[in-house]
Amino acid sequence: MGSSITVIRAIEDKFVPLLQGCRSVIELKPIHAQVLRFGLNQSNFLATKMVDICDINGDIDYAASIFRQVLKPNVFLYNAMVRTYSHNGLFNQAISLYKQMPREKEEPISPDKFTFPFILKACAGLLILDLGKQIHSHICKLGPDQNTYIENALMDMYTKCGSIASAQQVFDEMREKDVVSWNALITGYARLGNMNSATRLFNQMLEKTIVSWTAMITGYTNAGRSADALKIFREMQLTETKPDYISILSILPACAQLGALEAGQWIHSFADKNGLLEKTCICNALIEMYAKCGSIEKANQVFNEMLIRDVISWTIMISGLASHGRAQEAINLYVNMKNEGIKPNSITYLGVLSACVHGGLVVEGLKLFESMTKEHCIDPEVEHYGCIVDLYGRSGFLDEALQFVQRMPIKPDATIWGSLLSACRTHGNARIAMVAMERLLELEPKETGNYVLISNIYANEGRWDDVSRVRKLMRRKKLQKTPGCSSIEVNNVVTEFVVGDDSHPELDKMYEMLGVLAHQLKKEEEPSLTELALYEFLEAANA
Repeated sequence: MGSSITVIRAIEDKFVPLLQGCRSVIELKPIHAQVLRFGLNQSNFLATKMVDICDINGDIDYAASIFRQVLKPNVFLYNAMVRTYSHNGLFNQAISLYKQMPREKEEPISPDKFTFPFILKACAGLLILDLGKQIHSHICKLGPDQNTYIENALMDMYTKCGSIASAQQVFDEMREKDVVSWNALITGYARLGNMNSATRLFNQMLEKTIVSWTAMITGYTNAGRSADALKIFREMQLTETKPDYISILSILPACAQLGALEAGQWIHSFADKNGLLEKTCICNALIEMYAKCGSIEKANQVFNEMLIRDVISWTIMISGLASHGRAQEAINLYVNMKNEGIKPNSITYLGVLSACVHGGLVVEGLKLFESMTKEHCIDPEVEHYGCIVDLYGRSGFLDEALQFVQRMPIKPDATIWGSLLSACRTHGNARIAMVAMERLLELEPKETGNYVLISNIYANEGRWDDVSRVRKLMRRKKLQKTPGCSSIEVNNVVTEFVVGDDSHPELDKMYEMLGVLAHQLKKEEEPSLTELALYEFLEAANA
C-alpha cells in the first residue's frame, strides 16, 4: 500500500512542471487527458492545480467538471472551487459549495482559514449579512488561528453589508493591522458618507497608499464635498503618490461638479503622459468634466481622439452638446451613433430628448420619444416623460403638456409638475399653474421653490394681493428659501459662496461690483421683474 502511494505521488510530481507552465485551458486539456490516462482522475492534488488554472482563465464550467469528477474532494480542492466561483462573481454557487462541505457522505469537510476569505467575499457580493455573521461566529470558534487576511475580509463584508459598527469592532480587536485593514475601514466609512470618521482614521494612518487616498477622494466626491475631494487630491500630489486610473476616475467628477477646469486640464495632461487615455472610462470622465466645465470643444476633441467608444462615450457627448444648446449637433451625433451600430440606452435618450428641449424641436422630440419603444424596446421612465412635458412647456404648448401629463401611464412626480409650473410662469398661464400647484402641494407640501414660483406667476400678472397671500402662507408654515450656493475657480483655487455668508475677506469689493451690476441690470430688465424684486425687498424688510 505504501509503495503504491509513493508511485502515485511520483507520477503526480511529474505533472507539476507541466501544470506550472500551463497558461490556458487549451494547453490544459491535453495535460488533463494524460492525467486521466494514468488513472489519476481522483487525485485531489492535480485536480486542485487544474482548477486553479481554470480560475485564472475564467473557465468556470471546465473547473466545475474537474471538481465533479473527484469522488472524495478534500478541503484544498473545495477551497480552489470556492475561490474560482468567488473570483468570477458566481457568489451563489460559492455559498452552495461552502454549505456542501460538512455534508460530504464519506467524510465531512471542515472549512479552514483559506476558505473563509472567499466565502466572505461571496456574502459581501450578495449582501447576505446574516450568513456573514454566522461565518464570523464559526471563525471565532476556531480560536486564535485566524489571521489578518480573514479579519480584513470580515471588515470588507461588514462594510459592504452596511454594518459599519461590526467592521469597527473587528478593526479594534485586531492584534495586527496592515494597510489593507485601515483602507477597508476607511472605504467603509467613505462608502456610507461618514467622512468625519473616515478622515479621523485617515489622519491616524502612518502609511498611506494610493488606495487610502483614493478612498478619501471617492468618499468626498460621493458625499458632494467636491472641494474637499480636490483638496485631498492635491495633498496626495504633495506626498509624491502617483495617481492611478482609479484615483483619476474618482477626482474628475469632483472637478466637473466644481467647474474646476484648470485642475481637470492638469489631470488630462497627466493621463495623456501616462498612457491612461487608452482607457475608455478615463476618456468618458474627461468628456463629462470638460462639458460640465463649459469647454464643449475640448470635450469634443477628446471624443474624436478616442480609440474605442462605448455607448457611454456617445451618451455623454450627446448630453454635453444638449446642455450647451447645440441641439442639432447632438441629434446628428445620435444619428451617427446608430449608423455605427451602437444601440442607445435609456440614458442616451434622455440626452437626445434634452437636446430637443433646448432647441425647441417639438416634432423631432416626439418622434424620438416614440422610437424608444418601437425601435429599441426601451420603456420610458418618468425622466423621459418629464423631457416631453418640458418640451411642450418651453415651446408654449401648455394645454398639450397638461394633457400629456394626465395621460401618462406612470404617476407624475414632483419634477414633472414643477416643470409644468415653471413653464406656466414663463408663458403667464395662471390657470394651468394652479392645477400644477395643487398637485405639487400634495407631493411636496414643504418645498419652498413651489411657493416662490406661483408667487412669481402672480407677480408677473400684477396680482399683488395673491402674491402677498402666498408669502404670508410661507411665513405661517415657516418656510424659507434654501440659501443659494455657487463656486468659481481662479488661479487653480476653487472658492465657494453661500447666500448670507459674510466671511470672505474681500466682501466689500464684491458688494461694490454687485452694486454696479445691479444698476446696469435695472436699465435693461423687464419692468415686471424690477417691480417683483422691489416687492421682495420690501417684503423682506417688513418681515
